[in-house]
Amino acid sequence: MPHRLMLLDTASLYFRAFYGLPDTIRRPDGTPVNAVRGLLDMIARLTTDYEATHLIACWDDDWRPQWRVDLIPTYKAHRVAEIVTAASDVEVVPDALEAQIPMIRHVLDLAGIAVVGAPEHEADDVIGTYASHADLPVDVVTGDRDLFQVVDDARQVRVIYTARGMKNLEVVTDVVVVGKYRVLPEQYADYATLRGDASDGLPGVAGIGEKTAASLLGKFGTLDSLLAASAADGGGGVSAPVRAKLAAAEDYLSVAPTVVKIVRDLKLPTLEEAGARLHSVEGEARAELEHLAVEWNLGSSVKRLLAALEQR
Repeated sequence: MPHRLMLLDTASLYFRAFYGLPDTIRRPDGTPVNAVRGLLDMIARLTTDYEATHLIACWDDDWRPQWRVDLIPTYKAHRVAEIVTAASDVEVVPDALEAQIPMIRHVLDLAGIAVVGAPEHEADDVIGTYASHADLPVDVVTGDRDLFQVVDDARQVRVIYTARGMKNLEVVTDVVVVGKYRVLPEQYADYATLRGDASDGLPGVAGIGEKTAASLLGKFGTLDSLLAASAADGGGGVSAPVRAKLAAAEDYLSVAPTVVKIVRDLKLPTLEEAGARLHSVEGEARAELEHLAVEWNLGSSVKRLLAALEQR
């Protein structure tokens, strides 16, 4: 089997599992296990269908890094629990899901699945770093459009997009990004900066929507080139109305690219150091997983995961 790396936007997947399965699926002590079950089934299916030989569950060590908030205070602000006043980095995670996250980590560890995060960075940044430096084909599994910026046909990096559900997965390549947004993947961060993204609390440039953003990047290539042209004598081919909009957003545009662009140069363990190579689970780890399948009411999810890993 040719080697292929799969990078999971893990929180995106376990949130989807939590909301996709009823939280009436519980352990005997009453603790919900729907997210655990759902995530294991997702991993079993994804690694099988897309023939992954290496897998990293990329983790949000900091889902809302302070350095991004310092630059744009509204960054993910709508996801912060308003009742929390002592900590500005608390995401609204339902208690029924919060209780399952340690179980998810434990089961992934027993299954030998690498979990990698980075201090003061999001899973997106971990994904961006591995995707940019891996020497084998890469599939990024996420429901987050921000990660379209790592798509690169030349390097065989694509996104398995989950936004329409696990039954309607979309393989996103260069052609798909261009077809959806009329920009290249390497232009996507500049495109998102210009048009804004309410899901991340990015205001964008007032008066510049998707069509205008795509048209401007089609003409000037990059945000930096657009801004340089706009500042040039005579406007550099940028219309007066657009120049006025860019000028009004000068403060935002000076910081937004740093927030929007995924970090690609984190110091992370190599694939070998992280233990990314998938393998069958044997011995005490297998016995413990099979025990938890019963004790934690994980049903056949553990069995399906073990079977998928045996194929690797």
